[in-house]
Amino acid sequence: YQRRVHGDEQLFAKVRGQGDPWKEIFDSFCAFGSGNRGAAEMDGVKFAKMCRDTGLLDKKFTSTDVDLIYKKCLKTGQRKMRFEEFKSSCMPAVADKKGLSMEELLNRVSNSGGPSSSGTVAQANKFHDDKSLYTGVHQHGGPSTIDNQNTLANIVSDHNMLTADIRGVVHRRV
Repeated sequence: YQRRVHGDEQLFAKVRGQGDPWKEIFDSFCAFGSGNRGAAEMDGVKFAKMCRDTGLLDKKFTSTDVDLIYKKCLKTGQRKMRFEEFKSSCMPAVADKKGLSMEELLNRVSNSGGPSSSGTVAQANKFHDDKSLYTGVHQHGGPSTIDNQNTLANIVSDHNMLTADIRGVVHRRV
């Protein structure tokens, strides 16, 4: 199988342009996988994806640390993070754990290329793709699901044509 990876280069082009770069990063990862409507809040899965896709994870900063920082930044009873919490508490905690300044963290995250999706593409299979290699029934178009001889009407008409004598011997009516 081959791996396909797509980066969200258009969304991340805005990060290097105008506006708050943290807001653009937050919005791009929130909107990933949400369809056209996007999302205004980031859940733990998308925060972990952001850390993974931007290359922040290493031996010093693990996925367990990501989950702990995410939960620490949320208020009690809250399940999703708003942009204010992302910028004011989560990203400084990540920078502290990584031993980076906020500017270094911003450069690292914004230069990553944004959220990516990966999938597999099936390889060619000559026995499936090349119809000249088909054998047996499939060489002639495959099996048929329509059997002209055993329809319900044929069975009923055949049954009506049969009679049995007193000893149970079946005879065909003429």
